[in-house]
Amino acid sequence: MLCIFFAEFVAPITSAQAPKQILQADARYKVDILLVVAHPDDEGAATPYLARAIDEGKLVAVIYGTRGSSGENQSGAEQAPALGEIREIEARRALAMLGVDKVWFLGGKDTASQDVLQSLANWGHGAALENLVRLVRLTRPEVILTFLPGTFIGEDHGDHQAAGVLATEAFDLAGDPAVFPEQVAAPMRRLEPYLENLRPWQTKKIYYFADADREEIFRDKGPSYSVKEVSRSSKQPYWRAALESFRAHETQAKGFLDSLGKMDEAQIEKMATSDFWSNGISFVLGKSLMGGRVTGDIFESITPGAIAFARPNVSIEPQRPELSVELAGPWNFYSGFRREHGLAHLPHPEPPEIALQEGTELVIPLWLRNQSSAAQEISLRVNLPSGWTVASGEGKFTVAAKQTAAARMEVKLPLIGEGSKTEAQEVSVHAESKGREIGDVKLRVELRKRALPE
Repeated sequence: MLCIFFAEFVAPITSAQAPKQILQADARYKVDILLVVAHPDDEGAATPYLARAIDEGKLVAVIYGTRGSSGENQSGAEQAPALGEIREIEARRALAMLGVDKVWFLGGKDTASQDVLQSLANWGHGAALENLVRLVRLTRPEVILTFLPGTFIGEDHGDHQAAGVLATEAFDLAGDPAVFPEQVAAPMRRLEPYLENLRPWQTKKIYYFADADREEIFRDKGPSYSVKEVSRSSKQPYWRAALESFRAHETQAKGFLDSLGKMDEAQIEKMATSDFWSNGISFVLGKSLMGGRVTGDIFESITPGAIAFARPNVSIEPQRPELSVELAGPWNFYSGFRREHGLAHLPHPEPPEIALQEGTELVIPLWLRNQSSAAQEISLRVNLPSGWTVASGEGKFTVAAKQTAAARMEVKLPLIGEGSKTEAQEVSVHAESKGREIGDVKLRVELRKRALPE
């Protein structure tokens, strides 16, 4: 009855002679910043900046890759999918405190490892990318913020890496009308349920924040912001707005939050600004299609309106000798990823690195490449720090002509004893064929009391 009333009320206003209006994209969902992270509470890596941006009138949306169902629960007994449902509510509450109400979840499975390839597989890479491209086209962000895709000694969570990989891929694909064309096609029949009538959208800049311990390799690679400046709207420092938002994440941090309740304001400020954000909050510039300075403001040079789709500048794959050996797995993936997406300038450690838990195992995946016209025998030998032992993988391998073969070294890691080295140590795999050296593959490995699985 109510629908009939509104139809009768609106009908007389419509003129038969008036031109038909072509509906445009829904302006309610247009944002300036799209943050792409992995788990509820990961937004904390950027919330001091988001509070500043919102204070300056910017609109923000957030996308989570997972609901964080593999996390701990410090506030209740719920686990697994039930915990994921709770953490989604916590995330929405945390963001609402900042003034963010546009929040989506890709539905990936929370994956506890350091291997981005495992996370991408567990998330359903293709489906997750399709959904993320859809959301970029819906929200039409000027800027994307996300984790730096790469392997670093630090937390180095594979899900964090996956968020950065997918966000980068979406940045490069959402503006291309030939990618997921069903999203940009208009329905030809009324109530057609599959074609979405979105428009391609080329985001103008993408920035990264690093999930790493070392900070020196990221210095001056992008803009930095103080967290101590006071918001015009809330009259509190940006670090405080971020901390208040974080209070919603009780399942992950109830112990920490309870300790805050025992501190006075001076102690809380000292803790926050000398620990969490001692040097402010910094980003690494991934790409800017609008020019501007590397360390300039995130919105420097950005002007309103859509811009043309820009294909990434793909770097040529380096030429290899007839026989070669190289790291496989996530390390090899990222060397190709940086080339394919025009990100050769991104900071990354050389040699590659990883932190692993004491007493576990290091697996070194390898590609053995033979581009010659005959089968070749390649010998592999591992050089290890004192106390580390080879479990398997050394020896001679025959690689067929014009083929690439997979190999792996398995190394038993010692316990961290009194006086043991805790800094990263070098592991190398030496390859030769018929007495001729082919090369060395190097990896820096740090032992820790606790670390995510490789």
